[in-house]
Amino acid sequence: MMRITTLTLIASAFLMLVACKQEDEVQITIYPEVINAGYIGNGAEWDPYDEAESWGATVSEEDWQTLFKRLDYMKMGYVRCMINSPYRYYDAAAGTYDKNRNIESISKLLKYCTERNINVIFGEYNPPSWDMKQDQKWVDMSVDYLNYLVNDLGFNCIKYFVIFNEPDGDWASTNGDYLLWKEMLTRFDKKMKEYPGLSDKVKLAGPDIVADYANPNSEYDSEKWISQSVMDVDSLIGIYDIHAYPGQNQVRQGEYPSILNKYKKHIPEGKKIILGEAGYKYWREPDSLLMAEYNRRLIGHPYTKGSDCNMLCYDYFYGLDMPLLCMEVMNAGYSGMAAWMLDDAMHSNGDSGKPEDIKIWGMWNILGKEVFNKPEEEQIRPWFYTWSLMCRYFQPGSDILKSKVDTADKDIYTVAARHNDKHVVALVNVGDKDKVVTISLPFEMKQADLYLYQENNMQKDSDGFPVPAISDLKIDHSYKTTLKARSFVLITDMNHQ
Repeated sequence: MMRITTLTLIASAFLMLVACKQEDEVQITIYPEVINAGYIGNGAEWDPYDEAESWGATVSEEDWQTLFKRLDYMKMGYVRCMINSPYRYYDAAAGTYDKNRNIESISKLLKYCTERNINVIFGEYNPPSWDMKQDQKWVDMSVDYLNYLVNDLGFNCIKYFVIFNEPDGDWASTNGDYLLWKEMLTRFDKKMKEYPGLSDKVKLAGPDIVADYANPNSEYDSEKWISQSVMDVDSLIGIYDIHAYPGQNQVRQGEYPSILNKYKKHIPEGKKIILGEAGYKYWREPDSLLMAEYNRRLIGHPYTKGSDCNMLCYDYFYGLDMPLLCMEVMNAGYSGMAAWMLDDAMHSNGDSGKPEDIKIWGMWNILGKEVFNKPEEEQIRPWFYTWSLMCRYFQPGSDILKSKVDTADKDIYTVAARHNDKHVVALVNVGDKDKVVTISLPFEMKQADLYLYQENNMQKDSDGFPVPAISDLKIDHSYKTTLKARSFVLITDMNHQ
């Protein structure tokens, strides 16, 4: 009797062990069905260092070459590039227009994008002064400058034009005035048509509003801004765009697809919607521990007050959260995502021209040595590793494939795409447990590379760029691997065209 009891206990323990093991096994299925065709691409906000000279240092040729080398690896599909006109074509002191004023840095940026066929959404944060927000003089200057860049200088990378940044915001010159924005969009469209060929090359983007936000001064919340734009000015809008700054818990708990769909469902068939800016903010209650760490890092900080920063963009986990958000974006039917932002050296808070309160959000600060006496800030931060892969392998023209994660837990996320008969699959595990995953594929990969992002295990070359952890991998419709806790994997055969 005692022996039977012992065997029973052993058997029960074994069954419990098997059950636990099965709970940690995840089946992922990639289907041949295209759910999102003609993806525009992933990239970043890359503004042309408007304030650098007022900070005391231009971007040197050496720094430009460093930037270009890093971006050549990333192969961004899409860039959002915004200017502040008083640092460019408008001399505020004299009240005069000069299209050649401070043209060098923006020319370098746009020349790079043109030569590499990167789609650019170009625009202005605000009018030269807020009292000019309805001034025809601004419309005339702004469109003439756009024409100068596109038609005279030949920067055909510019595909779309934004007239106001976040016009629904109480921080914008429009202060949520939808009718003002609509009126100005119409006036900009009319002016663009006066320049031969300009409207054929460049379409308007809008409304450029902030997801999940409602300005008390505005008659519309952000969703209504989208739906009303579709009703009123769809014929003028070439692409719809919104900005998104979710919390970590919000995205990791799988809540974000429903928020993205709130806006996507209003977009007319044949039109696309993108995230014009995207990053994380930690003010929501479930992220309170992250916010406490954020605030701790601000104490005595030498060059930011943190009023518009993400102080956690230095951390390993940010390299999990950014591709996770992008997976949700691609699977939700959006056509692009620009990370906010590429480089800390682009902006001070309020674009004051002073380096005492810069916006820390980037993958590096290319002026770390010259302006901030911190050369280490010029080094690549961890999230470049995964974000560069999300840009490099989800190329313009990709078709996003349907995928399904067969598990009740919310730790594993995935996205897959096809481009020129080659494929890419990205996965992230944001949980605290290792998971055995089996990926079922409707295609073979004869020579695949596997990239791995783990906190103490990420392969890099001498420039700090990702290199495969496994090469020449042969996958015959199924692949089984262990997806470690808090890790990212990308598998692709695109390196072998």
